[in-house]
Amino acid sequence: MKKIVGVIVSLLAITMAVTGCSKSSDKIKIGLNFELSGEVSSYGEAEVLGIELAIEQVNAAGGIDGKLIELIKRDNKSETSEATSIVTALATRDKVSVVLGAATSGITKAQVPIVNQYEVPLISPSATADDITNDGVNVEPYIYRVSFIDSFQGITMANFAMENLNKSKAVILGDQSSDYAKGLAETFHEQFENNGGTIVTHEAYVKGELDFNSVLTLIAQKDFDVLFVPGYYEEVGLIIKQARELGIDVPIIGGDGFDSPVLFELAGPEALYDIYFSQAYSAIDKDPLVVKFLQDFKDKYNVEPNAFSALGYDTAMLAVDAIKRAGSTDPKEINKALASTVEFDGVTGKITVDKWHNAIKSAVVLEIQEGEIVNSVRVNP
Repeated sequence: MKKIVGVIVSLLAITMAVTGCSKSSDKIKIGLNFELSGEVSSYGEAEVLGIELAIEQVNAAGGIDGKLIELIKRDNKSETSEATSIVTALATRDKVSVVLGAATSGITKAQVPIVNQYEVPLISPSATADDITNDGVNVEPYIYRVSFIDSFQGITMANFAMENLNKSKAVILGDQSSDYAKGLAETFHEQFENNGGTIVTHEAYVKGELDFNSVLTLIAQKDFDVLFVPGYYEEVGLIIKQARELGIDVPIIGGDGFDSPVLFELAGPEALYDIYFSQAYSAIDKDPLVVKFLQDFKDKYNVEPNAFSALGYDTAMLAVDAIKRAGSTDPKEINKALASTVEFDGVTGKITVDKWHNAIKSAVVLEIQEGEIVNSVRVNP
């Protein structure tokens, strides 16, 4: 009798174990590591909205080979130390197949050695610093991005200032505490001078500053016709407002760090004229994929998506595409599929992953007049 009971108990244990495994394997885990609070939460929040829309659509269509996707969402609080703890847990405890995020360059860069160690691919929607995916000699094997890179943005805006705006004397006012801003400043400076322009002065600020009147007063005394401000919206919005109050009426241009509703709030509509910035996406694009994404996003959230939501959407869909092509939830197989991506159709454009794990794609330059985006110009790599 004891032997029979023992056999039954053993069989029950095996059955429970198998059942548990089958339930677990019915879902594909994707980890999210985003700035959902803190100084740059506007980016992370917007990108997660795009990601959640994409995954909702994939799951509604039956998932991937009948398996639904489970998002494991974490808030890194816009802090590097928090992000590294989160990505370690996602890779080792949660056993995700792929990690999405972070939004910003510095926080994404801090995760590189961790995902390389645990061999789990990571895709950032918007980390643009050139050296995140490679050092110019060796590629980081498990890091990818959907956005273009800083050097492309810097070159794009230098060319735009001279060729489209007919400007030849630039002032740079950049965030010296940001890898992202320093990268844009460096490439803009070099390209603008290569084009025959003059950098009148190159000034700096640091993240968290609120009063820019001293440096702007110094700048206002210079002879220049365009102001390039590489940085993030929290400071840039205030810089635009204070620059206009001091009578600086030249075009103010920058990178995708401008793109946040917070910048519009901080600067105010009266200051937002002759503003131009590079981005991966334009809501006024008539491409059918963009039109459908806009409508789907508005139907779900009752607001219009910005470029970061579009980048988030493409990041999720690229991950889904790679999982499908890999035919596996094994992170190593997904990584191979990501590395071989060619002309993936996204709402931010066609994406091909190059040997450095960068996205080869076009950019748009958006124009703001009277507090609203009124025009966009597409620029190819």
